[in-house]
Amino acid sequence: MGTVYITQEDAFIGKVDERLNVKYEKKTILDVPLIKIDGLVVMGRASISPATIAELVNQKIPLTFLTNNGKYIARLEPEMSKNIFLRSAQWKARGESPQAIHASKGFVRGKLKNYRYSLLKSQRSYPDLDLNGGLNQLATAIANLDQATSIDSIRGLEGAGSAAYFSCFNQLIRVDNFQFHTRNRRPPTDPVNSLLSLGYALLRHDVQGAINIVGFDPYLGYLHTERYGRPSLALDLMEEFRPVIVDAVVLTAINRRILVPTDFITEPLSNAVSLTKEGLHKFLRLYQEKKQTKFKHPVMQKQYTYQESFELQARLLAKYLMGEIEKYPPLVMK
Repeated sequence: MGTVYITQEDAFIGKVDERLNVKYEKKTILDVPLIKIDGLVVMGRASISPATIAELVNQKIPLTFLTNNGKYIARLEPEMSKNIFLRSAQWKARGESPQAIHASKGFVRGKLKNYRYSLLKSQRSYPDLDLNGGLNQLATAIANLDQATSIDSIRGLEGAGSAAYFSCFNQLIRVDNFQFHTRNRRPPTDPVNSLLSLGYALLRHDVQGAINIVGFDPYLGYLHTERYGRPSLALDLMEEFRPVIVDAVVLTAINRRILVPTDFITEPLSNAVSLTKEGLHKFLRLYQEKKQTKFKHPVMQKQYTYQESFELQARLLAKYLMGEIEKYPPLVMK
């Protein structure tokens, strides 16, 4: 089943024997074996029993709390993995070390090449698109990565490549009642940005769970700077997944008219845009389906789901930092 999302306001989350049981107004709205759950995400206001929390920790199932529009609140995780040797290698590589620079290049290379893959795929599907400007800027940023000698210069190339990609994003939207002008967040003030922000919040939950399984310290990253409470390594590793999972789901939801303007609401004071309850259910279903989609991993040359590839990429990064492989291979779609 993967990740379970609880979206019902004022629901009560409990456990009955070895099953997660969710009730609303004394009626059961969800009953699923805990063994089938990889993660639990509570979106909005819901209550959870202490016994359920204890069982989630015991079965190593992470619990994440988000607002209705996907803003991160808190996360409860099982005890950290006992792999002290991996965390020692992770900490030794911090700063401007050759390993940190190499890994950061890998994260950005994966992200920018997947941006390019997405634009080329759209161009093949819709010959009327004029994406050459963005594609050329992405190609330049990717080529310049090899000459980058500092984390800041890598960040600059990531920023330039992302700007090039998002300058084309509105062309990828093929319906008249949605538009994208520029990336905005905290809060997102239009439907497209609200979907992107929500999707990235869900992706962060999944990637952070994967790196915890492998044994990393999620708060020590390389590309993203250290900040109190910020899971920098999760943000690093999720970069290469953003275009192929979240952006793809957002475009599918819009272009196939699975979501329509009436699925969104706007807060009167902040102008923050979020999904209605029904719209949220549609988006979560699409996101879950995408995670379970299988593809041929370009490095392993085997079929994996995107959900499995979160942990696979974390293990490849671990092997690199431990000196078991010479390079970290980012996930690059072909």
